[in-house]
Amino acid sequence: MEHAELRLQLETCHGQSYSWALHCCERDRVEAEDVLQAAYLKVLDGRARFDGRSSFATWLFAVIRRTAADERRRRMLRFARHAPLRDDLPLGGERAGAVELSESAERRAILEAALDALPRRQREVLLLVMYHERTVEEAAAVIGIGVGSARTHYARGKQRLRELLQHSELRHDR
Repeated sequence: MEHAELRLQLETCHGQSYSWALHCCERDRVEAEDVLQAAYLKVLDGRARFDGRSSFATWLFAVIRRTAADERRRRMLRFARHAPLRDDLPLGGERAGAVELSESAERRAILEAALDALPRRQREVLLLVMYHERTVEEAAAVIGIGVGSARTHYARGKQRLRELLQHSELRHDR
């Protein structure tokens, strides 16, 4: 694929790619931007090559996922090397603010919490299929697992997500 064609494909997929990078980086916007930039550089400088065995977007999602995993590993190693020097680390992340969440924001928070409660593979398959409009087969290629495994994760993930959402609705109605 030519450089100009690669750039056009990257531009076409950018919105979905950024959203997927956010997921891969646990919703850390700065890290997602860095990972996406690194993935784009891999594509443009030829370190990651599209071979046409899947759609471009499916292949790109796999590149983003691997890049995020590499960045996470590098960050953990850096942290392990410098951890004894740091005493200013926060003890926990306070997510609740003083302002009440709107009804749609509350529903989104409930959905995010339910998704976060799922095992990683189930969550990834569900996000790729439901949000990023990939097939189960494409999700399997992105994650690097077999199609049968992806189908199992998808079915179990849907069932568990349904249970978690029903449970949170019951708790919320009280």
